[in-house]
Amino acid sequence: MTKPLLIVISGPTAVGKTNFAISLAQKLKTEIFSADSRQFYRELHIGVAKPATDELAQVKHHFIGHISIHDHYSAGQYEKDCSKALNQHFRANKTAILVGGSGLFVKAVLQGLDHFPPVDAELRQQLNKRLETEGLAALFAQLELLDPETARSIDAENPRRVFRALEVCLQTGRPYSSFIGRKDETRGFGTYHIQLALPRPLLYERINQRVEQMMQAGQLDEARSLFEHRQLNALQTVGYSELFDFFEGKHDLNTAIDLIKQHTRNYAKRQETWLRKQPFDLQLAPPVEENRLDALANELLKRVAAL
Repeated sequence: MTKPLLIVISGPTAVGKTNFAISLAQKLKTEIFSADSRQFYRELHIGVAKPATDELAQVKHHFIGHISIHDHYSAGQYEKDCSKALNQHFRANKTAILVGGSGLFVKAVLQGLDHFPPVDAELRQQLNKRLETEGLAALFAQLELLDPETARSIDAENPRRVFRALEVCLQTGRPYSSFIGRKDETRGFGTYHIQLALPRPLLYERINQRVEQMMQAGQLDEARSLFEHRQLNALQTVGYSELFDFFEGKHDLNTAIDLIKQHTRNYAKRQETWLRKQPFDLQLAPPVEENRLDALANELLKRVAAL
């Protein structure tokens, strides 16, 4: 029997992964599995560019809004959940699409994760104190020294991600990234990596436009409705933290919007740096023409037959 094929679509934020994934999934008559950790939360919509209702209706999506901001959800748990869902899907389907917004979660599905050692409570308290006194930038700077690979792949504005990676580095004396990529022989599917890329000026223009559209669509109201929960880890992220600071009077609204654009561009740049070092089978610049999509879908189905 041939093995099924998992098609991985990666690329920086705002490059067009959602539209491309839906178009390709329709050609292949398959389903989409999200690896965007910000889109896991059911309470977050506009600020995380979650697929719209009509987009979700076009193709079945998995792991979109399946947990609450009040839930703890790790990459290890996602690996278990997604692997189980993929195994069920592949019983009746030859292909599936994994759309990657978070490199750690993509690697968890493709390669597995080692078991992380428990972190000493005293070390965690020390890091919490440093976060309060020195700020997140200081912790991220230390992470860059101890584990440049992880620093390039995570959002430097996300305290939960930075904190977790740094505490593992300090606890074990090993880079956090060294726990990722355990070879797992039980993966019962082949993979095909498609990387989406755009010239940086065009990507930055798209990011700025997306933020403007996000604000027009009601992101200010969405952030205000979540303000009382602003201390939750899930909300320590771009598009929300800047508006929370506005609500607290730390800066005006125009400054908050400019900061969202700036922080999103910074994140996209780090994603690009990380992605350049990742292997891929095909690189495309969206939007992709219909005839190119047809040819790609046919090529992928041929690959399934050859596995």
